Amino acid sequence: MSNSAIDKIEMQIMWNRLIAVVEEQAQTLIRTAFSPTVREAGDLSAGVFDTKGNMLAQAVTGTPGHVNAMAASVGRFLEEYPLQILQEGDVLITNDPWDGTGHLNDFTVVTPTFQNESCIALFASTTHIADVGGLGFGPEGRNVYEEGIQIPITHLFRKGHLDETLMKIILANVRDPIAAEGDLYSLTACNRAGGIQLLAMMQEFGLPDLCTLGSMIINTSRDAMLEELGKLPKGEYRSRMRIDGYNQPVDLICALTITNDEIAIDFAGTSKQSSFGINVPITYTQAYASFGVRCVIGNDIPNNAGSISVIRVTAPKGSLLNAPRPAAVSARHAIGQMLPDLVLGCLAEPLEWQVSAQGAGCLWLPVIFGGPGVAGEYEGDPGPEFVINPFHSGGTGARPTKDGLSTTAFPSGVKNTPVEVNEATAPIIIWQKEYLTDSGGAGKFRGGLGQIMEFGHSYGAPFVVSRMFDRIDHPAEGFAGGQDGGCGKTYISDGHLLPGKGRDLIPAGESFFIETPGGAGIGDPAAREPEMVHSDLRDGLISEHSARDIYRLAEK
Repeated sequence: MSNSAIDKIEMQIMWNRLIAVVEEQAQTLIRTAFSPTVREAGDLSAGVFDTKGNMLAQAVTGTPGHVNAMAASVGRFLEEYPLQILQEGDVLITNDPWDGTGHLNDFTVVTPTFQNESCIALFASTTHIADVGGLGFGPEGRNVYEEGIQIPITHLFRKGHLDETLMKIILANVRDPIAAEGDLYSLTACNRAGGIQLLAMMQEFGLPDLCTLGSMIINTSRDAMLEELGKLPKGEYRSRMRIDGYNQPVDLICALTITNDEIAIDFAGTSKQSSFGINVPITYTQAYASFGVRCVIGNDIPNNAGSISVIRVTAPKGSLLNAPRPAAVSARHAIGQMLPDLVLGCLAEPLEWQVSAQGAGCLWLPVIFGGPGVAGEYEGDPGPEFVINPFHSGGTGARPTKDGLSTTAFPSGVKNTPVEVNEATAPIIIWQKEYLTDSGGAGKFRGGLGQIMEFGHSYGAPFVVSRMFDRIDHPAEGFAGGQDGGCGKTYISDGHLLPGKGRDLIPAGESFFIETPGGAGIGDPAAREPEMVHSDLRDGLISEHSARDIYRLAEK
């Protein structure tokens, strides 16, 4: 074997090792996190960057919105704090939506790693912290100043010493200071764990820096993506999607152009920014649009600065998908997480329809508040003060040769928060959690099902629910003869329907219900295999009515 071949093998081993390093970084974050959103749902990201702010590797564990937005934000950290002024033991932090990952609840921490007194890499991580003060996590704010405390890019630690004043300010402004403080230490710890693992790796391989390895990673990944582009028909492809918005529908319009050098995605024509908190900063738009491409083009190529560089995403400033400061952006996920399905709609034709149908899209995560001061004039025991963000989801769209996945978070990839965890961390009882029959769009391949859940207060006290739900009025659209997915629904046990977005008090003794949307189907339902229809009917996924009148089971 030639020396050149040996060198390539060794470089590949080091690349794989680097991915293992950042995965250990992410697992450290999960093991030490205080918030269930991180520990149980995996709403996080972790990665290692070169000294120019280019992402070399990301952890497999994590969400596209965090990872791909963080890939851009590390450069902003270096603009504010160049390498020359950083010292060993420094830890930088921000939750600025336009410098970070799109809203105030996400804190990004960046830590330089030093070898022989020289900075050789930066580790970055992000988590969603349940509460950042203000109005709380939800769409009700009219500008970012109402949505919570903002921390510009600054030091959390200087030369290993905590900025105690900053920590006191943060903790004085949030409803759950213990979780917030614990999560900030957790972010710090995971970056430190990554740095320790990286230094051990570099010592093992005798690396003085990451320059050669980093260049190989970026160039190889970019070249591999360009090779994939070369296989695709060139041209412009378009799609559009209408969704609920806040109090009126909004349109998302996408033009995707494939050339030999790049995939350009332009959202010109998309609705103007909202006066409510559903606006999306451009970094979050770029994150989820590029993820939509990576789902089906070069999806076996590791995600890093090289593979991302061939995807260019733009949106008009002042539109819903490029809302400038100080727009309200707390619920940016309700819009931004629709973008992968929109992008896949563009790619359906060049990929010969080998893409999935539309799904529920955005997470359904009711933010539930309770305790003194929340229950209004209630004279009974209001219970302890609490705030939780239980993560739940609807169904994904049908795949070209398979059914969609039920109650699965695509595109975010986070897990549904377990019932036992919600009940252990707050005075909440979940009385019901089950698949929602007939919610998956009918088709030769059926959309994934949504779910029905019932939340109550264990003291019987009133509680407040902030909602950022979509696809209540505009379901996921089927194609090639497949039917639309089921619409979502949210209501109180007394029969009162609630809009998908807003904040309301659930009266004492009443329960709060959500019915999450289903994914759309692909193909004529009459072409579905009878055995699959029988199986769905037996399992309660479809009703007898659907089996007979939609799938035509009696005629088969």
